[in-house]
Amino acid sequence: MKDYLRRLFASSSLVPENRRLGEIPNSREAYGQVFTIAMPAILELVLMSLIGSADIIMVGQLGKNALAAVSLPSQPRMIMLMLFFALNVGVTAIVARRKGEGRRDAANATLRNAIMLGFALSVIVAALTVISAEPLMRLAGGHDRTPDDAAVLRGAVDYFVIMAYALPVNAVSMCISAALRGVGDTKIPMKVNIISNLVNVFFNFLLIFGHLGFPAMGIRGAAIASVIGMVVGLILSFVAIMHYKNSYLRISFGDNWRVDPHTMRAIVKVGGNAVVEQTSMRIGFFLYSRIMYSLGVTMFAAHNIAMQFLALTFNFADGLSVAATSLVGQNLGRDRRDLSLLYGKVTQRIALVLSLLLGALTALFRYPVSQLFINPGTPDAAHVIMYAAQTMLVVALMQPLQMSSVVLSGGLRGAGDNLYVAGVMMVCVSIIRPVMAWLAVDVLKLDLPMVWLLSLAEFGLRLIFFYRRFESGKWAFKRV
Repeated sequence: MKDYLRRLFASSSLVPENRRLGEIPNSREAYGQVFTIAMPAILELVLMSLIGSADIIMVGQLGKNALAAVSLPSQPRMIMLMLFFALNVGVTAIVARRKGEGRRDAANATLRNAIMLGFALSVIVAALTVISAEPLMRLAGGHDRTPDDAAVLRGAVDYFVIMAYALPVNAVSMCISAALRGVGDTKIPMKVNIISNLVNVFFNFLLIFGHLGFPAMGIRGAAIASVIGMVVGLILSFVAIMHYKNSYLRISFGDNWRVDPHTMRAIVKVGGNAVVEQTSMRIGFFLYSRIMYSLGVTMFAAHNIAMQFLALTFNFADGLSVAATSLVGQNLGRDRRDLSLLYGKVTQRIALVLSLLLGALTALFRYPVSQLFINPGTPDAAHVIMYAAQTMLVVALMQPLQMSSVVLSGGLRGAGDNLYVAGVMMVCVSIIRPVMAWLAVDVLKLDLPMVWLLSLAEFGLRLIFFYRRFESGKWAFKRV
């Protein structure tokens, strides 16, 4: 057993002799380097998810209609953000590569150009989404055929419009965080996002329920509180990159803010491949959410409780993925493909162990967690809790597949191999998941847990594709 574990986890066993280009760090150094970058990112993302869950928990005290109303816009809002997620994939990969090459000025130029591009695009997208808010909510499955559904639709439109107005603030803040992660600085984004989300929760307390003399605004209050948190986050992000002396990235208003065509082309090239991935993912998630809403408000509320916990566990994987993206990109910039391979594998090993632990905890605490998200005294709360807890068993089962696939895809993105990642995500998320969900809901007439089990089986296919690609080493020769 000891020899097997050594072969599985020791750094000396993870890179074959014929692929080494120099000295390989020992296991303590390799795992320590990953943890140094990953832990702040994990802490940031998990705390953000917990605070976001607190947001949903607060709204859930108003009942299932309010819970469904803030959940219905989630996929349309992700569609609104997808262009900026893709842009940030390019920003992280390019900034990581430039740091590896020792080109600090080029890294800062990448950040400046990304901020300009992100702001301009966000203004256009925000205007379009405000105009089309109600049609988008109806396209997501909202309707007014029953009083409950009409209340959900009204609340969803109000929430979505307020969030759309804040898109430029959100987009620029996300861009700065992506660049900082590219140079391996995950502590600043962690601090910024934790503070901004705590501000969000505080104003939730004031504006949802009407405490300390503030008006009780319900769903609108939750949206306004989120916007206030985003503004605080943007201010702190600019303070970090303009006044924090130890930051590798440093910009000022006196810098050259003219568009640099070469830098912009690099961002668009890498980010453009990620647009394909993000578009396919968002279409798939949108269709999936619409199918789930067809199960009814009660089932949809339970579905979104389980989604909150899936997102929480995903953030552990996403934090490790940040380390994989940064370390793979930086070492390719140094012409050390062997170290990029090593850190990709080390990160995946950590993900495997963590996923088993998270799966066990999810299964064990599924009922207490589900009960947090809805006021048990509201109509149908008992059914919502029961279906959510049952679905959490599927969340537990999927942890090893989910986390390993996310981490491997992060390593491929760090190498600039975004087009391959996009192709896999298109097949799995845009086609397989919604088709399986439709089959489970409309043909087989299954309950929520079985719908999840059938639709999330695509995690396994994702893992196979990403694992084979990473092992092949083709990603190591990508130019960005």
